[in-house]
Amino acid sequence: MKPHSAKDLRELSDKEIENLYDESKESLMRLRIQSSLKQLNDTASLKVTKKDIARILTIITERNLAK
Repeated sequence: MKPHSAKDLRELSDKEIENLYDESKESLMRLRIQSSLKQLNDTASLKVTKKDIARILTIITERNLAK
C-alpha cells in the first residue's frame, strides 16, 4: 500500500477527501481485524493507513480553519 502525499491530498476537493477518509477508516478496520486473526501479511500497512488518516484529518482541519 502506497501512502498518499499531503501535496496530492491538498489537490482533492472537499467531497473527494471526505470519501477518501471514509474509505481509509474502513480499510483500517479491516486491517485490524485481519491482524487480530493473524491473517495480515503486510503489517506495515497498518502504520501507513493510520498516517494517511492523520494527513487527511490535518488537511480537513486546515480547510475548516481557513473558512
